[in-house]
Amino acid sequence: MASAPTILISDSGLGGLTVHREVAAARADAKYIYVADDAFFPYSAHGEAALVERVVALMGTLIETHRPDLVVIACNTASTLVLPHLRAHFTVPFVGTVPAIKPACAASVTKRVSVLGTEATVAREYTRALIRDFANGTEVTLVGSARLAGYAEAEFNGAPAADAEIAAEIAPCFVDGDDRRTDTIVLACTHYPLLLARLEQLAPWPVAFQDPAPAIARRVVDLIGPPGHDRRLPAQFVFSSGNKPSPTLIAALARFGIGP
Repeated sequence: MASAPTILISDSGLGGLTVHREVAAARADAKYIYVADDAFFPYSAHGEAALVERVVALMGTLIETHRPDLVVIACNTASTLVLPHLRAHFTVPFVGTVPAIKPACAASVTKRVSVLGTEATVAREYTRALIRDFANGTEVTLVGSARLAGYAEAEFNGAPAADAEIAAEIAPCFVDGDDRRTDTIVLACTHYPLLLARLEQLAPWPVAFQDPAPAIARRVVDLIGPPGHDRRLPAQFVFSSGNKPSPTLIAALARFGIGP
């Protein structure tokens, strides 16, 4: 693709900013629109049929409005369910976000890996199929968190959760027995890397946290090619509800190269 593309990145909230950061670094010349579907946050709280209907309808509106060359669904919950429907409805290429189970199991030394995601993501057959296909003898523990995405949103808006609350959400990931400890944790929700510094601080022992964002950025470049120049434009930020970002959020978004 010779000219700089328009790339639309969408998530239920702010978690996809961790994906936007990596993709924007790989294609700094692109025009970016980041859409936070706050009117339907969190996606994991909705049934499968309702989520499919919502995301397909929203994407139809966004594609008509912004005419992107590529769309990134920066959400594990949506990607593991809605991607086939999106690809059936629209011709624009989609890049999804799925739990990084394959690279985590390949990299694990102790062969004990945990997958930390929303309750919906860890319960989905898609996730369990990845384990069957790629565990290769690794013991994989699925941990569904009902609160961690909300804690990430709150922290980003200047209201961090207490250490004890975050520690309680991640505690089941750390399995110690048979002379083997968990050494790798898959962050199967794009919100969770927003809390990475705190996760590392509160971990009972050091582990590798597997973030899917770099792999997503590589896939984007595979599909649309390398950058044509280094000019970076401020990304556009949109709430699906029509709400305006608070001053605290505007300052936080600036760290990701996103304008008000």
